[in-house]
Amino acid sequence: MYIWTPPREVVSSANVTSFMERHGFKKYEDLVRASSSDLKWFWGNLPEWLELEWFREPREVYDTSKGVEWTTWYIGGKINVAYNVLDRVVKRGLGGKVAMTWVGEDDKVVQVTYSEMLDRVSRLANLYQELGVGLGDVVAIYAPLMPETVEAMLAAMRIGAIASPIFSGFAPEAVADRLRMAEAKVLVTVDGYYRKGKKIVLKPSADEAVRLSGLSPHVIVVRRLGVEVPWNDERDMWFDQAISTKRPQSEPAEVDAEHPAILMFTSGTTGKPKGAVISHAGMLLQPTKEHYFNLDIKPGWEGYNDVLWWITDLGWMMGPWMVVGSQALGASHFSIEGALDYPAKDRVWALIEKFKVTHLGFAATAARMLKALGREAYEAHDLSSLRAFGNTGEPIDEDTWMWVVREVGQERRPMINLSGGTEIMGCFVLPSPVVPLKPTTLWGPGLGMSVDVFDDNGQPVRGRPGYLVATKPAPSMTRGLWRDPERYIETYWSRFPGVWYHGDYALIDEDGFWYILGRADDVIKVAGKRIGPAEIETIVNSYPKVAESACIGYPHPVKGEVIVCFAIPKQGQRLEPEDLEAIKELVAQRLGKPFEPEAVVPVRDLPRTRSGKIMRRIVRDAVTGKQVEATPVLENPDSVEAVREAAEELKKLMGR
Repeated sequence: MYIWTPPREVVSSANVTSFMERHGFKKYEDLVRASSSDLKWFWGNLPEWLELEWFREPREVYDTSKGVEWTTWYIGGKINVAYNVLDRVVKRGLGGKVAMTWVGEDDKVVQVTYSEMLDRVSRLANLYQELGVGLGDVVAIYAPLMPETVEAMLAAMRIGAIASPIFSGFAPEAVADRLRMAEAKVLVTVDGYYRKGKKIVLKPSADEAVRLSGLSPHVIVVRRLGVEVPWNDERDMWFDQAISTKRPQSEPAEVDAEHPAILMFTSGTTGKPKGAVISHAGMLLQPTKEHYFNLDIKPGWEGYNDVLWWITDLGWMMGPWMVVGSQALGASHFSIEGALDYPAKDRVWALIEKFKVTHLGFAATAARMLKALGREAYEAHDLSSLRAFGNTGEPIDEDTWMWVVREVGQERRPMINLSGGTEIMGCFVLPSPVVPLKPTTLWGPGLGMSVDVFDDNGQPVRGRPGYLVATKPAPSMTRGLWRDPERYIETYWSRFPGVWYHGDYALIDEDGFWYILGRADDVIKVAGKRIGPAEIETIVNSYPKVAESACIGYPHPVKGEVIVCFAIPKQGQRLEPEDLEAIKELVAQRLGKPFEPEAVVPVRDLPRTRSGKIMRRIVRDAVTGKQVEATPVLENPDSVEAVREAAEELKKLMGR
């Protein structure tokens, strides 16, 4: 078995190495163990170790008097995310340092310094307040990751409002659901953007989402393409024009550590998306901790110029995670418009060389795509600035992991394979640069994260798969779910009382290395993007000829998983090929092109319990050729054979 061993120079220069030397730890494992066994010591001192600033120091680290599920953190403390990632960095002398670099598909380059970003965030914060946005109100952002959308997010946090980024690839109906649930007071969007040479005009989709939501938010539009878009003079305003007349100073709100900073909707297996609510303390501490100790991003005030490029969208957790974590350390983050392989297949590597990117993160799908572009794409470029890689969003296969570490990284750079979720704005498990790694491993628990792998009986299990759980709370855990406390308890705390159930299958091997094997529930991950099957099935079932459906993730060599739906026709109806295409188009229209099913397959029956619940796990096992477990709970055991028959049709459609 191949084991990657960190080079001596990586270990000796790592942030975590100097930290361990200062605090008397000889091994990283010892530090992890201490951090999770004594939460008050670790989380109580972490803000000081990371040099974050309180407006008022907390009097207590945490309080579990209402139950572990409702743990509160940093009692009495006052803080603000935007202040810590902007004002504090400028005060430390880094006002002229680049906070963010953005590169358009047309090669337009925008670099924003910390001082410039603070100026624009302050102006926008004043605009929000003039528009009536107050403490706890929601500002939604439906646009790609670009300077203006980062500023829109931080400006909301600055005044104690709540930022709610929405994936820019969602279709209007999906956006409308999220706007309605959040009761957004303001929507920030963009006229459009480039992708593979085409102009994608987004403003009409934003307008339709607003119409469907039934709300009347103010709409602030970033001018990117300069194309003509629908306009409502009473509601719409151009971003730059609107902020140009506003004061360039604003006082950051001194909010409670527990005050919500960000609302991110994440898919569940049933019903509507879940609203994860992350506090100011959690939003600051978890990403910054992981950037410093695990990615080994060096603080800007120590003279370093680290640049983190995580290939993501603002509407996925990794976008805000990258922004806050890197800026809290006075480092830079990097993003691009459009596709990774357009206009040239070496685009990623050329940009790394040109802008001296030090850390490159991705979902495994992106890594597989880059690998497929060929060796010549990266060998033509000087990648010496790169110090580490990262992967998240989906399990990475061994071939791709080895390609990244051996071929691109030349065995000198660690692969920080990490896993957590929107609901914790960070990671449960991830390595640091100083530990040895087996291919595809996540090594083990993060600092301050008390995690384990349980069997069905709630007992720790080793050497075989189980459920990833957290046995103690952490500050970045969602503060309930947005206006749905019962669902919060049911989703995370009901399977094993007093223990957070995360929904991932995990494995700890005989040598103590941790692996994430995929979702234990039915959530589908397409190229690292999570979608709940219920959201798709609701649309499929709305088709006039469909009685019922089940949608699952089906293995794909590049995307990891694609969406496949099995549909039962209504009695007396037949699903013709044109119907199946129409269903696919319907899903794409309502959810967005990234979530269009790869295939829709007619099926005569689907496995269900006596209570009528469709067993997607059994559908998945039958379709992928796995042994279907004994299922005494099934009302209709013959349905398994019906699914297998449909699976044969699926193989023909997929060309396998």
